[in-house]
Amino acid sequence: MRAVIAVNGVLHDPATVVVQLRPDDYLIGADGGTLHLLAMGRLPHVVVGDLDSLPAEILDDLSAQGVRIERHRTDKDQTDLELAIERAIADGATEVILIGALGGRLDQTLANLLILAQRAWTATIRLVEGDQIAEILRGPGSLTLHGDVGATVSLIPLSAAVTGITYRGLRYPLENATLAFGSTRGVSNELSETTATISIDEGMALIISTLR
Repeated sequence: MRAVIAVNGVLHDPATVVVQLRPDDYLIGADGGTLHLLAMGRLPHVVVGDLDSLPAEILDDLSAQGVRIERHRTDKDQTDLELAIERAIADGATEVILIGALGGRLDQTLANLLILAQRAWTATIRLVEGDQIAEILRGPGSLTLHGDVGATVSLIPLSAAVTGITYRGLRYPLENATLAFGSTRGVSNELSETTATISIDEGMALIISTLR
């Protein structure tokens, strides 16, 4: 099952997102992110959070339409997004797409992006921002990318070092390379073929590429 979580960030182009939604997607509103789904004409299956960003009348209306409301305390130890991801996985999601997760407050933006790396989630989690997609690659492992030739691909180390980095199908090749945390060497590569592969031996990296 694929779950789509709408987060209470900035959704720059809802029209681009709504065409990517599937009829069978399991839709979760992370508190105020629910408004993004409603703006796209989609009703969430469940709303999760402390619900401080949703007017009471909207919550009442959603509840009346059969939407499950999962309310948490305001002084909780987790963000609404983290709780929403846990709900998605508990309900059977094997793939989770995050929309509206960036923009607004810098601390929340950074936390929403790094939540991909917070733990070894039992579901594949991807963050979509416009025509870009962000996902985590853990070593040893590989990631296959599909897109137009010339599309941008970036690798950003999130661990102290990422070792054994090897590119196939990218314009600027790497072969068994090591990049340290903070390195910018992996930023702004390009697809030289419509299919490319990034593999690493050890460490953890954030891969950002053109949506495919």
